[in-house]
Amino acid sequence: MQRLALFDLDKTLIDLDAAFLLWAEEFAEQHRLGRKGVDHLISLNRNGLPHRELFFAKVRERFKLSATAASMWAAYRRRMPRLVECRPEVMTGLAELRAAGWRVGIITNGTPDNQLGKLQRTGLAEAVDGYAVSGIEGIRKPDAGLFEIAAQRCGMNPGEGGWMIGDNLVADIEGGRAAGLRTVWIDRTVRPREEHQADHVVSDVMQAIALLHQDGGGS
Repeated sequence: MQRLALFDLDKTLIDLDAAFLLWAEEFAEQHRLGRKGVDHLISLNRNGLPHRELFFAKVRERFKLSATAASMWAAYRRRMPRLVECRPEVMTGLAELRAAGWRVGIITNGTPDNQLGKLQRTGLAEAVDGYAVSGIEGIRKPDAGLFEIAAQRCGMNPGEGGWMIGDNLVADIEGGRAAGLRTVWIDRTVRPREEHQADHVVSDVMQAIALLHQDGGGS
């Protein structure tokens, strides 16, 4: 029996925070913002602004930069795919899932250039059976439609059961459950855990992959 496992991309398969720190250090050096500038960029990023254009509008205002928010956002999208990495053990884990009979996919929100760049440069595009990017499909997680597209790209139907693994309680966990999938929440925080309905909670994607092997794909 074929088994389905869908993974989020940012902060699940790749460490976006580490890549953001590299970008922030480069950006601060380019604009002569100093260490305090790096710290401000990191703090602003942690505030969870709804879109990067708003992030760069605030950056432009704070540091009185001449470049437009749109141009900085475009430069960020060009640079970020070159900074992200997927750990070798994660690539191996995905390969082992596929070898064990799983169909493996990636489902991610974001713009086509940024997310496709990450998938292609890390090798993840070739490491899975299929993927769905919200900016291409015109719908975003937690919309069940995006999960259906990702499953179909893997030759599966989410209604047949499977798993969604991700770090976002709304986009990944609530969205996965609405699509008929069991869920694993990747929670890296040290604060008390929020209310959730995930089937399992882990702190790293490798723990999630181990759970899938133990479960055997049941729904």
